[in-house]
Amino acid sequence: MKKTLIIGATPNADRYAYRAAHMLTAKGHDIVNIGIKQGEVAGVKIQKPAQPFTDIDTVTLYIGPDLQPSYYDYILETKPKRVIFNPGTENYEFEKMLDQHNIEPVQACTLVLLSIGQY
Repeated sequence: MKKTLIIGATPNADRYAYRAAHMLTAKGHDIVNIGIKQGEVAGVKIQKPAQPFTDIDTVTLYIGPDLQPSYYDYILETKPKRVIFNPGTENYEFEKMLDQHNIEPVQACTLVLLSIGQY
């Protein structure tokens, strides 16, 4: 299973990040929730970004391109295998940076990937 770092996690059940957290855990993936909101999602506490993790396979983004620059170093230091840019989070500047660090940028929807078995 792919340990996934969710950036933009929220306890708001109307948000796609919330749905993704629940679908990921339901399919057996471990998650780490990073966000500015307090609370928990899918039984996992929402944390502020601190020390980069060393065991993350996938980062899935639920923050827009305007907020992403403050996470660039954090994500690069986490060294995931891939970063999923969910609809509305596309960022060609960051995608180029990821390529330069041998991290695969993926423009896709985490929920769709999970639902069709392509995660």
